[in-house]
Amino acid sequence: MKTTDDLSLAATGATLSTPSSEAERRLRGLLEQGLPITSRPWRTLAEQAGMAEGQVMACVRRWQADGMIKRLGLVVKHRRLGIQANAMVVWDVPDERVAEVGRRLAREMAVTLCYRRPRRLPDWPYNLFSMIHGTHRQRVLSELDAIVQRQGLEALEHRALFSTHAYRQCGGRYVREEAS
Repeated sequence: MKTTDDLSLAATGATLSTPSSEAERRLRGLLEQGLPITSRPWRTLAEQAGMAEGQVMACVRRWQADGMIKRLGLVVKHRRLGIQANAMVVWDVPDERVAEVGRRLAREMAVTLCYRRPRRLPDWPYNLFSMIHGTHRQRVLSELDAIVQRQGLEALEHRALFSTHAYRQCGGRYVREEAS
């Protein structure tokens, strides 16, 4: 059953670039900062944006349907958790096998992300990237060796590239911060 709030939001016809109200502009800016860590994040956002909780949820659903919000993700500050050894493993996989190998790697518990990228020949032959996080470099390398054995990937050229710096991670930004 739709509430009057849902109907009024549906009737506004807001677009990606122009939220229909000042409250929606505030909400968009708040969402860019991440969900509040509370038991009721949508209610907290509603209070901060000057909206009802149902309005916030309807607005987020509409933005998802419009494509403005493609996904909600989680950024884990893994170094604070003691996970200091982080390796991007790059693979040179025959193009006809890259989707299949990528699916298999993505199912591995130690692999936190896996994606395909174009090769940059002649210097960069790698087309599949997978991330392995660990507390120590040797543990990551041991896990990589175990994955190679389990998956039968011994014949594929690969390299483990360990990160030396932790960059700040954040989502997309659409609202300009006010100059102070």
